[in-house]
Amino acid sequence: MHNHPEYPNRRSIRLPEYDYSSQGAYFVTLVTHQWQNLFGYIENEEVILSKLGKIVRKEWMRSAQIRKELEIHEDEFVVMPNHIHGIVWIKSEGFVKPEVETRPEFKRKPKSLGTFIAGFKSSVSRIARQELDITNIWQRNYYEHVVRDEADWDRIALYIQDNPRKWEEDRFFNDRA
Repeated sequence: MHNHPEYPNRRSIRLPEYDYSSQGAYFVTLVTHQWQNLFGYIENEEVILSKLGKIVRKEWMRSAQIRKELEIHEDEFVVMPNHIHGIVWIKSEGFVKPEVETRPEFKRKPKSLGTFIAGFKSSVSRIARQELDITNIWQRNYYEHVVRDEADWDRIALYIQDNPRKWEEDRFFNDRA
């Protein structure tokens, strides 16, 4: 938490003292700004992606090619009309040279979950602005859960795969286009 007067104090939803660059699996959910159905719609329990939804899917899958410390699997990811769910695997911890701070400011740890999410959101936003003239895509922040064991992974993977079929029961359900 910073105390700089120009920045608002925001409550963190992260686990205190947890190193989000640690090797392991992380279940993440990112939501659209004001829960807008920007990424597509559900028809016959299947997601029909919009152009923006296709960009989101492509950029998510491309992330593992760009960031060698990540592993991402297609069957552990879903784009829903107004949110995405995915499991991100951080394969290894890399040595990060400590930086000397000249003034207090917020910095994300390189090769961490937060750095990946920020880069992903930024990439999708840049492409959407350039190709589709769309802005204000993402809700601030994201939800994460550290996957603790195989039973946890099984439950989460099933949840991701079943999400389109259970859209109307989803807490993010929004029947407005």
